[in-house]
Amino acid sequence: MALHRLDSIVLGVPDLATAATFYEDFGLIPHDGHRFASTEGGVQLELVHSARRRLVSARFAVDDDDDLQRAARELRRSEFAAVLPEPGRLHTVEPTTGAEIELITAPRLDQTPYVAPPVNAPGRNDRVDARAAGIMITDRVRPRRLGHIVIGSPDYETAYAFFVSGLGFKVSDLVKGHGAFLRCSTDHHNVLLQRAPVPFLHHSSWQVDDVDAIGRGAMALLEDHPERHVWGLGRHYAGSNFFWYFKDPANNFAEYHSDMDCIVDDALWTPEELEGARGLYQWGPPPPASFLQPEDLAEHMIHGHSG
Repeated sequence: MALHRLDSIVLGVPDLATAATFYEDFGLIPHDGHRFASTEGGVQLELVHSARRRLVSARFAVDDDDDLQRAARELRRSEFAAVLPEPGRLHTVEPTTGAEIELITAPRLDQTPYVAPPVNAPGRNDRVDARAAGIMITDRVRPRRLGHIVIGSPDYETAYAFFVSGLGFKVSDLVKGHGAFLRCSTDHHNVLLQRAPVPFLHHSSWQVDDVDAIGRGAMALLEDHPERHVWGLGRHYAGSNFFWYFKDPANNFAEYHSDMDCIVDDALWTPEELEGARGLYQWGPPPPASFLQPEDLAEHMIHGHSG
């Protein structure tokens, strides 16, 4: 696969200061301006001013310039624009949302391996005479990397063709009548494309170590701001990951996730067409109505989606 990861995103928000406070509380590391880094992915989020919230751009990484040339040919063959403004960079636009898409040449991400602490289970006590490590950690939770984004498109078929035929994303699973989980790395998905009445970013998702980190991060994030809670704790079926969702001041959702399915050999993975609750989650509290249809979608429909 030429693409190997989701590198970074730029979000447009009406109030930079309040959004920046949220993402710093979320555990991202502030850099110059309104840019934020994960611990292993580098700078992966930039906030810019916009009249309404929107995904301004998303950047994906490839191995070399040959990959960029191949991507440009496939995009043009599928009748999408592609420009190579300089070595190491391709620029295009996802036509149904207006989001700018960049491909860059970059090294593959080499993550520090997570060593799971010993656990006790029926018939197996790996931890004796000691409390669980998960309740002893006091360090704040910091996301390791950006994992995926979820995009709503009013022209799903065109957006699907852009990502799959044009950019070469693989299909991991489908949600019947609603969307597609697409990957450009070994993660189960890096983009979830869903049908929507207007273009919008539903959420960004950030990898943390384990389910204890999700819970610990959530407690810290919600301690003084219970209104940030959206949905969780739970576990998805598509991707298998644990999740907890929060809301930034612009109404974008941000997710902590852990234990995502890893697809190394495409031939060994069979996409499923999911229906009903399975397309949303395997267990957890029922999703609130505002998760399925964010509260500001009607405003987007009335006023359009220009920045």
